[in-house]
Amino acid sequence: MKITLSWLRDHLETDADLATVSARLTMLGHEVDGIDDPAARLAPFTVGYVVSAVQHPNADRLRVCVVDTGTDQVQVVCGAPNARTGMKGVFARAGTVIPRTGVLLKAGQIRGEASNGMLCSAYEMGLSDDHDGIIDLPEDAPVGQPFAPVMGLDDPVLDIKITPNRADCLGIRGLARDLAAAGVGRLKPRPPVTVPGSFASPIGVRFDLAADDAAACPLYAGRYIRGVRNGPSPAWLQKRLLAVGLRPISVLVDITNFFTLDIARPLHVFDADRVTGDILVRRCQPGESLHALNGKIYELDGEMTAIADGSGVVGLGGVIGGETTGCTEGTVNVFVESALFDPVRTAATGRKLGLQTDARYRFERGVDPASAVTGIEAATRMIIELCGGEASQVVVTGREPDHRRRIRLHDARVATLGGLAVAPDESRRILEVLGAKVERTADAMDVEVPSWRADIEGEADLVEEVLRVHGYDAIPVVPLPREHAVTRPALSPAQRRVGHARRQLAARGLVEAVTFSFMPGPDAARFGAVKDALRLVNPISADLDVMRPSILPNLIAAAGRNADRGFADGALFEIGPQYADDTPAGQSLVAAGIRSGEAVPRHWTGPARAVDAYDAKADALAALAALGVPVDNLQTTTDAPAWYHPGRSGVLRLGTMAMAQFGELHPAVLQAMSVKGPLVGFEVMVDAVPLARSKGGHARPALSLSAFQPVTRDFAFLVDGGVAAEAVTRAVKAAERKLLAGVRVFDVYRGPGVPEGRKSIAVEVTLQPVTATLTEEEIDAIAARIVAQVAKSTGGTLRT
Repeated sequence: MKITLSWLRDHLETDADLATVSARLTMLGHEVDGIDDPAARLAPFTVGYVVSAVQHPNADRLRVCVVDTGTDQVQVVCGAPNARTGMKGVFARAGTVIPRTGVLLKAGQIRGEASNGMLCSAYEMGLSDDHDGIIDLPEDAPVGQPFAPVMGLDDPVLDIKITPNRADCLGIRGLARDLAAAGVGRLKPRPPVTVPGSFASPIGVRFDLAADDAAACPLYAGRYIRGVRNGPSPAWLQKRLLAVGLRPISVLVDITNFFTLDIARPLHVFDADRVTGDILVRRCQPGESLHALNGKIYELDGEMTAIADGSGVVGLGGVIGGETTGCTEGTVNVFVESALFDPVRTAATGRKLGLQTDARYRFERGVDPASAVTGIEAATRMIIELCGGEASQVVVTGREPDHRRRIRLHDARVATLGGLAVAPDESRRILEVLGAKVERTADAMDVEVPSWRADIEGEADLVEEVLRVHGYDAIPVVPLPREHAVTRPALSPAQRRVGHARRQLAARGLVEAVTFSFMPGPDAARFGAVKDALRLVNPISADLDVMRPSILPNLIAAAGRNADRGFADGALFEIGPQYADDTPAGQSLVAAGIRSGEAVPRHWTGPARAVDAYDAKADALAALAALGVPVDNLQTTTDAPAWYHPGRSGVLRLGTMAMAQFGELHPAVLQAMSVKGPLVGFEVMVDAVPLARSKGGHARPALSLSAFQPVTRDFAFLVDGGVAAEAVTRAVKAAERKLLAGVRVFDVYRGPGVPEGRKSIAVEVTLQPVTATLTEEEIDAIAARIVAQVAKSTGGTLRT
């Protein structure tokens, strides 16, 4: 919301400067988002007196002017047709930046004549689109002084962010009231205005609303004024509206806009001669439409409040008026509307139609329920002053909602609830300046909340008002008591381990993504059965209608979009919830990720390699290790869900519990989602991972280094073709637990030299001595145990 300092001072008697007003508004909770001070911006431009203006000797359309700047005389070459001797204009010295173009003015020669400055037009100053001549200032303009005050351009404009709960401050008087309570001046009294009506209004107002629909428009006040003269607004009114970003239209419309900003009271003016019969407030009927004042036609439905006459809908309550009854230059009789409309229905109507108006902005936040009649009286007086005419009696239909609230504020509550002891007399002063009526009791105050403060509902709100106005910065800083010598961690072990997994996946080159918790129903159906409980009743988009049963579809879709833009090789992960049903137990935390394209790009040292299931398995194992899972104890089974390739996927289990699933995504799934493969993924069930039993969580073991040389031996075992390499490595680990430092599969072979139906699995075994260097006899004994254990567990024999 934009206001000018002079407009604010119409309501606030104060000598405070712009900086003080701005700072205090922000401390009161009304953040000043920006300040445009034309006087400061236009300070380099001064009033200059043209001592002489003679024809340029080398150009027919130029004049050589000598300008008295108040301190010296400067020669300027000017091409304006109205440049003449004896006039006063706006002078800019060399080195000044021209507002319209941003060009730095430099001294130079123009057709052989020196020019050391510029006489400016309104166009060049950014004041209007008129560039036919230079600005012609009044004869009494003081030479050498800044021209902005002479032109009335010294009124700063403040752009203020008003919070949604402070509808009263959407009027300048509300802001002035807050400043007065904070000690920045005195609120000027505004005695109620009453304009006597001299005849009965020929236009009546009727309600056609059901009893349960009365809140749509609880009160409607109207007034007929005949014999008005419409036309351009006076200069002071146009200037005020232009300063805050509103375009003057006509005096009748400008008056309604004035009161919308001045006292937060939206009004509307009908051309009474274009209204058929009485005004009728009712629900819109399906199929009706409105030709609105903005020139657009809107289709209406039964959830909107219509302002109608005998011809149909002529306005939408609280949102916008209609073109058919709008005021024109020929308007001579008007009907003024000042009503109350339901905030919820007003907001819903505006959203449905995509209409944002000043009236809607205020009605949906709550207009002062006591302002309908006072607003129409104030508007009537200004209309008669500026347009003439004769007013009828006020027509009032409905009644003012009951807004009276009395709240008891105990003297001690400001200190106990707000942390600052404010004297009861000061609390009373603040509340009374804010408009409340206060009665003292022994140790408390009974406060009658003003009608315009619908946000004050209880004692805590009154405490907040006292502290806000007194100053939050006055509340002393008190450290919280420390109950323990060591600060308790802010995160639980379960929360910390998620961070460990996130860092581990990022360290492996995956980029974290944040996707919606919902997705298209067809995509969700490919990743498990979608229950009706997961379907959204009111989705933000028609195609995002199901809560996600898996994170993978969103990541796959993101990979597809990246590939369409030329980034086929990608790696994404997300840690977040997925849903099995609509109960808390049906929500689980999952770390999911995908890789697409090439794992190893093509290179002269070797061929390229596409991503495969083992890349996804390695990511899943890394995440599980970060979560504290003993990965050496995991077993791999081949019962992965149907969205994985049946021969290139698996499930990592700890005992019978599934910890993760991984593999290449099924080609049919990728084809249905229009994503090119290969693409692999993994899903780690974070909630399935058990927490560590020790208080320290999954702490790293102490680093233990050995001074002795490790020993490496290779073994090749012949096993049946269906035996997994993991079974061999597990057997090796079982054979030697004390000295075994690592076991790694480095070759799997089928072919000549290996019997049909069998395969060769070669592993590298690393032994790390701890107390002494291993002898050949000790190494051979360990090797014999390894061969025996593999034979016992897998039926494998040592290949010769």
